[in-house]
Order: sequence, then structure tokens, then C-alpha cells
Amino acid sequence: MSRDPKYDILFEPVPIGPVIAKNRFYQVPHCNVLGHGRPRAEAENRRIKAEGGWAVVCTQEVEIHPSAELTPSVEGRLWDDRDIPAHRLMTDAVHEHGSLAGIELAYNALHTINLYSRIAPISPSATVVHGNFPMQARGMSHKDIRDLRQWHIDAAKRSVQAGYDIVYVYAGHDMSIFQYFLKPQYNQRSDEYGGSLENRVRLLREVLIDTREAVGDKCAVALRFAVDELRGADGLQAECEGRDVIGMLAELPDLWDVNISGWDNDSATARFEPIEGFQEPYTAFVKSLTSKPVVGVGRFTSADAMVSQIKRGVLDLIGAARPSIADPFLPRKIEQGRLEDIRECIGCNICVAQDNMCGPIRCTQNPTQGEEWKRDWHPENIEPAVSSDAVLVVGAGPAGLECAMQLANRGYPVTLAEAKETLGGRVTLESQLPGMASYARVRDYRESQIVRQPDMQIYRDNMLSSGDILELEIPHVILATGSEWRRDGVGRAHAFAVDGIESVAVLTPDDILSGTKPNGRVLIYDDDHYYMGGALAERCRQDNLPVCLVTPDSKVSSWTEYTLEQEKIQARLLSLDVELIVSHELLNVTQGAATLANVYDKNRRVEIAFDTLIMVTSRQSNDALYEELSAYSDKFKTLLCIGDCLAPGTVAAAVYDGHLAARNLESEIDFYAPLFRREMPGLE
Repeated sequence: MSRDPKYDILFEPVPIGPVIAKNRFYQVPHCNVLGHGRPRAEAENRRIKAEGGWAVVCTQEVEIHPSAELTPSVEGRLWDDRDIPAHRLMTDAVHEHGSLAGIELAYNALHTINLYSRIAPISPSATVVHGNFPMQARGMSHKDIRDLRQWHIDAAKRSVQAGYDIVYVYAGHDMSIFQYFLKPQYNQRSDEYGGSLENRVRLLREVLIDTREAVGDKCAVALRFAVDELRGADGLQAECEGRDVIGMLAELPDLWDVNISGWDNDSATARFEPIEGFQEPYTAFVKSLTSKPVVGVGRFTSADAMVSQIKRGVLDLIGAARPSIADPFLPRKIEQGRLEDIRECIGCNICVAQDNMCGPIRCTQNPTQGEEWKRDWHPENIEPAVSSDAVLVVGAGPAGLECAMQLANRGYPVTLAEAKETLGGRVTLESQLPGMASYARVRDYRESQIVRQPDMQIYRDNMLSSGDILELEIPHVILATGSEWRRDGVGRAHAFAVDGIESVAVLTPDDILSGTKPNGRVLIYDDDHYYMGGALAERCRQDNLPVCLVTPDSKVSSWTEYTLEQEKIQARLLSLDVELIVSHELLNVTQGAATLANVYDKNRRVEIAFDTLIMVTSRQSNDALYEELSAYSDKFKTLLCIGDCLAPGTVAAAVYDGHLAARNLESEIDFYAPLFRREMPGLE
């Protein structure tokens, strides 16, 4: 197969200063929490993308000095020459496939609290640090500015030694000292670095020139710049100072990498930015102000959308972070005319959550992310079958679909049985929720793959009993029968059933997603803290029902802070006139009324009336079939349950578990052995 000629434009080379990108696919800097602590894993993670056809593959942000370090997060580090060999692993791996390697040098200043170095952060002017840590950043002296410039020069020179082709100056995401100098709320200086925009741009201009001189003609210099902060007059705006900054510096960098700030806007979830190319309204003007190539992002997965960006003069290079995570081989698949094989990013931000939790990267669509070195997993290749034994997978939710697909890829004859007519399980149901249509991509990609497999049999609307399975005499049986939401209120706040719950007609998310209509005043009790409670509240408001959402936490959907959605969810619910009661648990219920107790003082109570009660607390595994079959385990070579049937969790966890089961079938490798493959620090 070969690509459609209309996509030829995507495979044109693009000069970037003294280097040339072989095509227009550009993996912009993104974190993976492998970094300096796991350099081999870091190198393999980026190498896979180069193999997949990305012309440019960049690091995450890379600390240049211990006075601005990101502990406990494990990003890149280039403090001194001892860090160069680790970076050389990455650049050699990327160059192996003819791609360019880029490094994003970062000095995070008041975005860091320096838990390792214990040095007070610095800022253009004295101010509080980001977050709620009880400390402040000190204002920078002229010596501090000279030191910072030298640290950046030193890091740029080390980048050349490490083999990088593109060296970044970073001024975005509300995480960089150079962006802070541009912003009046952080820069209240009265010297030549403060006051007018020209003065506030001075340091950024100087560092761009410094970096150019440091790298000479060996590397390109890129400027990553947030043109708009979506804060109106309280922040940089594309049509005001954002445009002016680009005009002032237009020809200094070799490449403009433009986006919007902060990170929650740049990496907005599909729930709040469903349109591909959503940053275009803010960044489209940049090319009119510079002759240098421009790269931008927008969760691009459609080749047609990419072509449109190029032909309309919006971008020169198609930037991607999350789409390159979901499918490292996206460019190669377009080049080979295999559009149907692209694993499209669903915009769920599980990858972002891992970074915020300081854990190695993972992805809902691509379960091999972060496992390339540790488990030797490749996103496109899998070990061949050990035998010709048949496998039965029961349940076609995210775990079952992934498992069945990968077993078929290995060459096993697979029978997939699903109790419902439609495949997808929970993702099919949850994709009905407001803003979550992209979750159906988890089903659509896998269904499109398995229906083409010659040794795959799919039985829909087929509820198998233990007797049915025994009669089939299939040697390997994998159960992916999912889970159900509890009705009794047991969850994080309640170890036992809520008092009086048995006397009330309770609805769960399963009921609502299966078509049951709530009525009257709706009370949603959310002790899950992810997206479900807030999404159901929004769904009920779409039906014009009055809604009160109660949570024991101090904010709604609190875990979505990790996916950068919490503030947006709470703001949206307020805009929809959802009544929010936080820091209260459900003490007891009677027909039509609930008693809430303040979690900090149980004697402070609130009575609230309702017509419909929806409990969003925890889930129980549907493992009865597994328990029944366990009595006959001697009749199977393999009998196991996976995904939510094993332990309810995220969709990403279910997909991963399905992938792991497929890889491990008939494996002689000890189940836990790969977990002991660690990168041990050397002792000096």
C-alpha cells in the first residue's frame, strides 16, 4: 500500500535553520516522567517515535540548573557534563531512524519549589510560588540574570555535545522564567528588564542570541512561546502583547513553536475542546509575522486536517504530543496508506495525569507507552503464538477487545463472545456522556482491527454461562466481564452501606447510561471523584432537571486535577446552575430526603430533598462467572479474569490489562520478572 497523493505535502522536507526535517511531522516537547531517572527507557520511548516516522522527536522539559529543579517529578536534566551520556542515548536512538532530536531547555523558576536543592526559587520580582506551598520566590538581581544567561549558554553547549539538532528556548505554559519576565503580574521591575513590553522582552531576546552563539551552525534554535493565556486582560493575549512579542523577535529563532497557555489550555481534553486544531484561532497569525517555519499543536489525528493546516498557511510543521503518544507510527501509517490503522488520541489526558502524579507515562489507546524498554514492548509488533490452541475471550469491553485483538495479532484462533449486540462495553456507554464522544475511539479502532482477522469469530448478543463455556472445551479462557456500580454507597467515605439506602430506589451510572430517565430533583452523590459524577450532572441538566451534586471532597471531580479538568468541570457545573455541596458525606437517606454531614464536623448536618438519587461511589467486579469456572480449573490451560472484572479502574487500566494478558498467554516468563528490570544508578 502507498499513500494517497493528496498527502504528499505532509512528507515534504522542511529546513529549520542549519538542519532539515525529513517531513512535516514534529513531536513537540512533552513529558513522560522517564527522563533523567530512566535514561534507557527515555531513549527507547523516543526511538520508537523516530521509527514511526516523526521527523523531529523532542525531549520533555530539561532542567538546566539545580536552583530550579522539579523533584519529585523525573523530567530531563542537564546540570553538568555528567548528564551528557544519558542524553546521547536518546539522540543516538532518534538519529538511528534519520530523525532530528530536539531538547527543551527549561528554567522553571517560581514554578518549582526545589524540594531537592532547598534553594529559594527566583522570579523577575518577589512573589509567591505556584501552587499552595508556603514559600515565596525572591526577586532577581542583575547578577542572577547574568548567572541565568550563563547557565542557559552552558546547557546549550552541552546540548550540542549530546548530539541534539534543535535547542529550545522555552517561554510557555506559565512554567518558564522567560515567560514570567513578559508578564506584568510577575515582572514589576523598574530597571531595563521591566516596565514596557520592549524591556520585558529584553531577557528573552538576549537568551535567544546567547543560544544562537552557543550552538553556532550545528543546531537550530527554537522558541516555544505561548501566544495567548486565555485570561483576557489578566494575561498575554494573542491579539495584543502575544502578537507584539512575535513581531519583535520574528527572525531571531530558526523555528517558532507556538501554543496557548497554561498547560490546561494547551493540553485541553476532548471534553472541553472536541475540535481538532482547536488552537488555530490563537496561533494562525504567527506565520504572517515571520519567515521562519512554524509548528503548532491541536490534537491532530486526521491527515486531511493536517493537510488543511499546511495548505492554508497556518502551520509549516504538524506538532503533536498526545497523538504521538497514542500512535507513535501515525506518520508511517499515513505514508503507507493505512489510515484505518491509526490509533487516534481520545483526549482523556491519562498521559498528563501520570506526569502530574510523577509516574511513568501511560496511554489509554496505546498500552505499550512507557513499557518499550522495561517490558520490551513495541506498539506495532508482538510475539508470535506459542501454539495453535484456541482462545475464548468473554466480554468485548476495552480489556476484552484489546486482548482479543492482540491474541489474533499473535496468530491465535480467537472466539470473542459479547453479551450485548454492540461491542465496547463501558466505553460505548460512557461515550454518550457530554463531551466524551471520543471515548468511542477505544472501541472503534479495536473493532475495525478484529473484524479483519481471519481466525477471529465474534458472537454478539451472546451471554455465556459456565456450562456453555465448559461445553466449548476451549483450552484458554479469558474473562473480561467488567464491573457494575454499587447501589449501597460503599466507597471511599463509606466502608459499609449508607444507613437507610435499602429503603430508597437508587439509580447508578449503569442505569442512566442504559436509558433509565431520572425525574424531578436529582441528587448525585459522588464519592468516585473522577469524571462520572460531574458528567452525569451535566447530562441531567441537559434534560432540564434540577441537580444537586454532593461530594465528601472539598471540590467536585477532584481527581481530574491530574487530567487538568477540575476547574473547567466545576466552572461548567456552576454555569449550568448545578447546586454543589462539597465536604459533605451522605449520612442517611429516607424516601425523598437525605441527611448530609460535614466531613470535618459530623454534628453539622444538612437536610436535602430529592426525587431521584444517583449513587456514584465504587464498582463491584462481575466475577461470578470466573468463580463458577474456578471449580473446574483443571479443564483449562488458562483461566483468568482481566480489566474491570479483575479490579475496576480507568479505561486505560483495562486496556493495559487486556494487552498484558495477550502478551503473557503461554509465556514462560515469570509474571513479575519484567518489573525488576530497573535502571540502577552507578556509585561514584
